[in-house]
Amino acid sequence: MFIIDLFAKTGLETLYFTGVIILAGLLLGILETQSNRNFHKGLGRNAIMVTGIVGTPVHELSHALMALLFGHKITAIKLFQRPDRDGVMGYVNHAYNPKNIYHQVGNFFIGIAPIFGGLLVIMALLALLLPQVLESFMGVVTQSLAVETLSVASFSDLFSAYGELLKLIFSSENFKNGRFYLFLFLAICISSHISLSPADIKGAFKGLVFIFLVLLILNAIGLFQSILAVDILRYNVLMTSFLMIAVIFSLIAFGISLICRIFAR
Repeated sequence: MFIIDLFAKTGLETLYFTGVIILAGLLLGILETQSNRNFHKGLGRNAIMVTGIVGTPVHELSHALMALLFGHKITAIKLFQRPDRDGVMGYVNHAYNPKNIYHQVGNFFIGIAPIFGGLLVIMALLALLLPQVLESFMGVVTQSLAVETLSVASFSDLFSAYGELLKLIFSSENFKNGRFYLFLFLAICISSHISLSPADIKGAFKGLVFIFLVLLILNAIGLFQSILAVDILRYNVLMTSFLMIAVIFSLIAFGISLICRIFAR
C-alpha cells in the first residue's frame, strides 16, 4: 500500500509541476501547425521562411542556452536554414553524460526551452516597443497571484483580465503607432515557431522520467516537503499567466494566417 501511495503521490506532484507546461506545449503545437499550413496555402512556402528567419533562431538559441545551463555539450547548431524534407529549419545537437542526473533532468527543460525563450523575447519586445501593455500584463500577473482557491469565478476573473489585455494590445492608439506593427510582426514570427518539434518532445520526455524519479526518491526518504516547499496553486497560476501570453500571440498568428488563406482563394 505504501508503494502504491508513494507512486500515486509522486505522479500527482510531477503533474502539478509540469502539467500546465505540457498542456500549453500541446496547444501551441496545434496552433503552430495550423498557422504554418494556412500561411503555406495562402502565401506560399516562402511565407514560412519569412516567419522562420526570426522565429527559428529564437527557438534554437533557447535550446542552446538551456543545454549550456544544464552542462550539456553542444556538438552542432544551425540557427536557420531552408526547410529540409522533414520541414526542419534549424537544430541544436548536444551531448551529455547519461549517468548524470542533472544532465538527464535537464533534457526536460532543454526540450521545452523554446516556449519560455520565445515568451521572454516577446516580453522584452513589449518592454521596448509597447511598455504600457507590459505594465498591464504585470498587473494581470499580480492579480492572478491573489487567487487562493480554484473556482469558476477565479477562472472567469483571470480570463476577463486577459480579454482586457487583448483590448489594450489592439487599442485604436496602437494602430496609429508604427512600433505596434513592428512588434506584431516580430511577435507573430516568434509565436509561429515557439512550439516543440517531435525531437523536442522526445528529449523532454526523457527528462520528465528523471524528474519523476527524483521526486520519488525525495518522497521515499521524506525530504520533499522540506526541500520543495512550494505553493502549488500559486505556482500553477503564475505559470499559466505567463504561458497565456505565448498562447495569445499564437492565436493571433493563427487568426492572421487564416485570413491570408481565405483571401488568397
